[in-house]
Amino acid sequence: MKNLKQKRLNKILNPKDRRTVILPLDHGISDGPIAGLIDMRNTLKKAIEGGVDTIIIHKGIYKIYRDLLIKKPVMIHISASTMFGEPLRKVIVTRPSEVIALGAIGVSIHINLANEFEHEMIRDLGIISGECEELGLPLLAMIYPRNRINNKIVTFTDVEHVKHAARLGAELGADIVKVPYTGDSKSFSEVVRGCPIPVVIAGGAKGDEKTMLKSIDDCIKVGAAGVSVGRNVFQHEDMVGMIKKVRKIVHQP
Repeated sequence: MKNLKQKRLNKILNPKDRRTVILPLDHGISDGPIAGLIDMRNTLKKAIEGGVDTIIIHKGIYKIYRDLLIKKPVMIHISASTMFGEPLRKVIVTRPSEVIALGAIGVSIHINLANEFEHEMIRDLGIISGECEELGLPLLAMIYPRNRINNKIVTFTDVEHVKHAARLGAELGADIVKVPYTGDSKSFSEVVRGCPIPVVIAGGAKGDEKTMLKSIDDCIKVGAAGVSVGRNVFQHEDMVGMIKKVRKIVHQP
């Protein structure tokens, strides 16, 4: 299974530079049909046209639009929560065996640390990692240090929290870890140095394009493996153009 897993991983991380541009489109469960995710066929067509390396979606969307995605590497997101319940508490909704049956090439899982539910999600990551290893499926772990402060969910982006999150992903067997950006390249270099697997940064909430592109560039220069960016791409007025800008930075000569 090791060779099969590496073959699949090479479709996610470009073998030439070991970098990747990932488009996560898993927000429909947590946030509903938000802007950019209403006409999924159109969004997926633009993602493919723009040239993303990998798409992350839930199993239902994959089944509906499999005809579009047959030649595009897809990772199935297997954990979920909604804004109506406890957003911090991600539960497993799909098993790696189902991902294999669907024909996708990898698994994505979301873990929130630094809150009262982290022990459940850490346990789930360890179990899912083992199942992925047995099946030869690459595993991406989205790990965010998050808690509720004054009734508002806050993501901690300081280097101590973020480098611990990245290392936890590696320790529990993930193949790629996605973490928040720490705000500057010097501190993010600590995250990369302390993590023996590829690290990609999260795109975060929709914000200023110039700032986000600079953040990606800064991270690539200190060894990050790429980016997993959602809203800043699929809610952009020129989605295809935005993907190409991100690709140019990540896969720079």
